Amino acid sequence: MPAPRILLVKLSSLGDVVHLFPAVSDLAANRPDAGIAWAVEAPYAELVRLHPAVREVIAVPLRALRSHPLSARAWRDIAASRRALRASRWDYVVDAQGLVKSACVARWSRGTIFGLDAASARERLAARAYDVKVAVPRELHAVERNRRLVAGVFGYAIEGPARYGLVPPASPPPWAPAGRYAVMLHAASRPAKRWPEERWIALARELAQGGYSLVFPGGTGAEREAAARLAAAAGAGAMAAPSMTLAQAAALLAHAAGAVGVDTGLTHLAVALGVPTVGLYCSTAPERTGLHGGDSAVNLGGPGTPPAVGAVAEAIGLAHGAA
Repeated sequence: MPAPRILLVKLSSLGDVVHLFPAVSDLAANRPDAGIAWAVEAPYAELVRLHPAVREVIAVPLRALRSHPLSARAWRDIAASRRALRASRWDYVVDAQGLVKSACVARWSRGTIFGLDAASARERLAARAYDVKVAVPRELHAVERNRRLVAGVFGYAIEGPARYGLVPPASPPPWAPAGRYAVMLHAASRPAKRWPEERWIALARELAQGGYSLVFPGGTGAEREAAARLAAAAGAGAMAAPSMTLAQAAALLAHAAGAVGVDTGLTHLAVALGVPTVGLYCSTAPERTGLHGGDSAVNLGGPGTPPAVGAVAEAIGLAHGAA
């Protein structure tokens, strides 16, 4: 009997993609013969390939099309993605995102489509696209919701803590500090999520006294300018990272002694790579989408209550002691 072909749909964003990895690990453990493919936004394709159970990655460049709706190349790339999804029939198509856009991509494929029911999906309208609907409590953490959904589709019981299952890059980027270093993930998509710069500087100086080198990454030009400003204020042993691909960021994080980050996808990626990580929450609540990785991940703060420097420094010690 041929192995079942399974298509998972989780397009974006970075944190959402990371939150699906434990469900992939569960699925691979319970259906070791399955051929697992994943449809994901093109920028995250290289990250999805770090999970050894994912045999095929189908890049879906929706963001490129939205950014350049008149681009002939963008439309050709979308057409190529659609052809790849329809090239053969899937035994299972699981939309793990629960959005209208992800439901549409699932519909491009050929196969029975599974997804969250209207009460569980992030966008109720998405549930209309599914052939089989699964109820999952909304109050669960996003990682556990994904695990429940996939387990419900394939009929197995969830056992044990979440296992992300990523195989990290073998070495850090060549420009990374040679000794023990911590990655300071200061950048966020919204200003309200950011931790005050003066607290970053105070924390960086305290960590430097403890023997850490410090790396401040930044994605956009404005974020790299902020990284340079923070690194300069932090003093010797601190650096602003150059522009990186997502794979290079994964390599930097995987070989760090620890990470501190605001509510952003790279902070979740650090946890998925097994790095002791402290999450700083300033405007969002960590209960449903906070760091989820056992004793080596610590969440601090909440809406309107950004954590103090001393609490973060103490949590770094707790996270490292548990690692």
